Amino acid sequence: MFIQLEMGWMNHPFPTSNFRISSAEQIQVLRDLGVSQLRYVPSKSLVVDEGAPLASGDAPLPVVDEPSQPTSVQRDVEAEAPGVALSFADHHEVVQARCRARFNQAASLYAEVAQTVDSAPVAARAQVEALARADVAELLQSENYSVHLLTGITGQRQGNHCVNVMVLSLLLGRALGLGAQALEHLAVAGLLHDIGKIHLPAHIAQPGAPLSASDRRVYEEHVIRSVALAQRMGFGAEVLLAIGQHHEMADGSGYPRRVEAAQMSQFGKVLALVNRYDRLCNPLHGESSHTPHEALARLFAQERKRFDATTVLAAFIRLMGVYPPGSLVQLNDGRYARVVASNSQSPLRPLVLPFVAGVARCDAQVIDLGSNQEQGIRRSVKFDILSDEALEFFLPGQQLCYFFDRVQPADAAQEGVA
Repeated sequence: MFIQLEMGWMNHPFPTSNFRISSAEQIQVLRDLGVSQLRYVPSKSLVVDEGAPLASGDAPLPVVDEPSQPTSVQRDVEAEAPGVALSFADHHEVVQARCRARFNQAASLYAEVAQTVDSAPVAARAQVEALARADVAELLQSENYSVHLLTGITGQRQGNHCVNVMVLSLLLGRALGLGAQALEHLAVAGLLHDIGKIHLPAHIAQPGAPLSASDRRVYEEHVIRSVALAQRMGFGAEVLLAIGQHHEMADGSGYPRRVEAAQMSQFGKVLALVNRYDRLCNPLHGESSHTPHEALARLFAQERKRFDATTVLAAFIRLMGVYPPGSLVQLNDGRYARVVASNSQSPLRPLVLPFVAGVARCDAQVIDLGSNQEQGIRRSVKFDILSDEALEFFLPGQQLCYFFDRVQPADAAQEGVA
């Protein structure tokens, strides 16, 4: 079935608003988005014999007849016969859509909590705990998982930052061997670490430029304010301590209490590192942004004394790989590409999206370097060496966001070269 979504492309996770449904997973994403009806284009749809059974659970959505002048389509997703595995390209698109929907759900929940925490802290706590439980349960369903880059995410940058910290903290916590309950507490602390900024003036909470000394002192109050709000919500000491230490550093150079590594909790060390990493990639005070590869290199080469280098930082580097999602690389054939997903089983061979002159982003083909042994990464590069066309393709100024997806054994059959 070829459909047209009656919503802006920024409001859904698919590459285009016009496409052919080719899997039950795409239908589930539409349901998760709350789509109750959609526009059906018979002339672009495949014919199915009447009476052919639907796949289990695939009740059809209501449809609207084709418009007299259908809009142009950037890219069709080719339909497949029932029971046939998705192609690599379609599978990657479905995973990206799933990650984008889950990220947007978490960001929307954060925005709602920020609006209601003062008036209904107990209800806000229930929302946050439900999200943490769901994400931890998802994470623990598989031994292997991948980290996916999400660009073009709308909403407030602050809320997106908090979801990034929650997601990366969860992944790092699992890499450190934390159990389900500990991971839930860590997820809560990650999501709420900056919640106190709702009580700061906007020009200080989200400055976009370096702060004056007096404004900087006010800005640093967000840590104590975040702890106070989390305490009002009823969270325990483990969560409160982690939030209170997300700007502390192992060498005592952090704030607000300037404690050193021995006085920091494991959760505090995790949040401090992940928060710093995301701020290097998505700066707050007008600083130059780093690619994720540059951010990891800086943390290791210049800032490792500020973190638990032997345990937490080492685990984070192993988790993210040499080329974390969002990094810009040059392939062996000379093309430039952006890393769009990690490969937990082969960190040096992630999924990449290469730039080809004259090819639009929506038509570009993702390459799984783990399955394409003839192709590889030559080096990491900076965006300032790219042409204007390549810069428009990669959109380096966009906020980088992340979500994880489990890698199931069945996925191996779907991997290949796009």
